[in-house]
Amino acid sequence: MPTRRCLVTGATGYIGGRLVPELLASGYQVRVMVRHPERVRDHPWFDQVEVAVADASDSDAVAQAMKGIDVAYYLMHSLGSGDDFEQTEERIARSFTEAAAREGVDRIIYLGGLSHDSDLSAHMRSRNTVGRILLAGSVPTIALRAAVIIGSGSLSFEMVRYLTERLPAMVTPKWVNTRTQPIAIRDVLRYLVACAGLDESLNRSFDIGGPDVLTYEEMMQGYAKVAGLHKRIIVTIPVLTPRLSSRWVGVVTPLPAAVARPLVDSLRNESVCAEHDIVDYVPDPPEGLLGYRRSVELALERIKDAKVSTRWSQASVAGVPSDPLPTDPDWAGGSLYTDVRETVVDATPAQLWSVIEGVGGENGWYSFPMGWEIRGWVDRAVGGVGLRRGRRDPRHLMVGETVDFWRVEERIPGSLLRLRAEMRLPGLAWLELSVGADESGRTLYRQRAIFHPRGLAGHAYWRSISPFHGLVFGSMLRNIASSARGARLDQSEIA
Repeated sequence: MPTRRCLVTGATGYIGGRLVPELLASGYQVRVMVRHPERVRDHPWFDQVEVAVADASDSDAVAQAMKGIDVAYYLMHSLGSGDDFEQTEERIARSFTEAAAREGVDRIIYLGGLSHDSDLSAHMRSRNTVGRILLAGSVPTIALRAAVIIGSGSLSFEMVRYLTERLPAMVTPKWVNTRTQPIAIRDVLRYLVACAGLDESLNRSFDIGGPDVLTYEEMMQGYAKVAGLHKRIIVTIPVLTPRLSSRWVGVVTPLPAAVARPLVDSLRNESVCAEHDIVDYVPDPPEGLLGYRRSVELALERIKDAKVSTRWSQASVAGVPSDPLPTDPDWAGGSLYTDVRETVVDATPAQLWSVIEGVGGENGWYSFPMGWEIRGWVDRAVGGVGLRRGRRDPRHLMVGETVDFWRVEERIPGSLLRLRAEMRLPGLAWLELSVGADESGRTLYRQRAIFHPRGLAGHAYWRSISPFHGLVFGSMLRNIASSARGARLDQSEIA
């Protein structure tokens, strides 16, 4: 029997990025559909897959991506808002199933949300609607419905983690008493892979969840127990509105307001499995499904060992294709302000690169720490992402992932790291850190801050912060160079 071919959408996201290697390990051929192919370039599985470039809203491009495909995974969903959010999601789902039918795809597999409440949030309502649209299409579909997914880097896990670690005592909204049935990421992936081999005529939804049904308060107390923290003092009050509640979550956790609001709004809906029929098709493993506390233990182990392969923040991208790049000439998108600095470094290019690739997160930004903290606080106060997203890995980066309030836009190992700002700004901003050589062959560190202003506010913003560039960017230049020299000296002592 020929090897089945799978199309994975959402491959730059949390689930998709982890599903690809699982499918490859199970012997499937994999094609990934992405809008930005450079964002999968640094994944270890990149050279084992085909890459189809397509926007989900472009039906012709989606159909082209499905040519020759047997199983198509629908893993596209956003924590969106706005008047047309649900309509857009529905339109994309209909286009997807129609394209699959035209190209002779045997099966669609969808991962949606779990809730049987009648009064759903817009976010949960949209996910359920997408599932119904796919199931109503002519291509047999399996729609898996999951509640909270527990794994290193998952959105829900990060929210529980930060709330519990940072607040030994908290006044909480009433949604902490909502029941949910969390499931470990490894069990979700096991179901997703297994569904590709089920009978092609099967067309239905399945509730999937772990063995524990818990409230969010019980989940936080369970996390505290596993993490070795004291029992949390949690007082619930009914007066916090979804807007105030999302602000509260936004202040304490890495979730920006744009993500926290729809997520918090959906937490009022109970998400407990009404059936476990999936076991008739995909038997539970001999050791059983992972419980909540064991799932937390495994997630914390991966964080400690710096083995977080994907994070929730990789799925969302700031900017649009029409945004200028810092390599564009001025006429491509208006004026570009720059702050360029360089220095010779008494270290090897590899030693300098290791410092550059390690910026942000716990390593900091090598200059005026309080200034960066204040900028992060200001950004959070106006609904931005702030500094709390940190890094996925303390030493290595991938294109498309986040570093505090930046996103990696380009990474040429040993040569260039370009970060695009995602903080709230009246314009677009980049920070480029590069390794080169001077005329004498000595290691050269070059640093370039770039700003593309929008309107008068943008020009005024650049001029207002320019006097501080010497303090921020000047000290950053010196400290990165000094750290690279320190790495050289340390290696000399070891030798």
